[in-house]
Amino acid sequence: MAEHTPHYFPADRLPRTTSATVTGGQVLIVSGNDTVAPISAPSEAWLGVAGHDAASGAQVVVYTEGVHLVPASGAIAAGKPVIGATGGAVAAFANGTDEPEEIIGTALSAAASSKVLIKLGR
Repeated sequence: MAEHTPHYFPADRLPRTTSATVTGGQVLIVSGNDTVAPISAPSEAWLGVAGHDAASGAQVVVYTEGVHLVPASGAIAAGKPVIGATGGAVAAFANGTDEPEEIIGTALSAAASSKVLIKLGR
């Protein structure tokens, strides 16, 4: 089973039940009562990053804070805010198009090889 470890982690881990298959490192949203699933579009319901792979209906550890290497969708510049994208990834926030409430965090590096280092934060 693949695992994901944050680059820096000051917060507690939050166990949740999955409502879909999850891969470690994906950004997760609250998908129902005490359940999570990979984010698929910008959403205010984002919760954090999956700590490991988990089948639908299984328990997963969600990191709700910290610095994480996550999947990237498209070009993201360092220092820019990021929002949810398909497949548990993040994309660059677009002023005037996206809602500020949907920002997941800040890119600490430019996206490379379909990954980006982000700091979670509301």
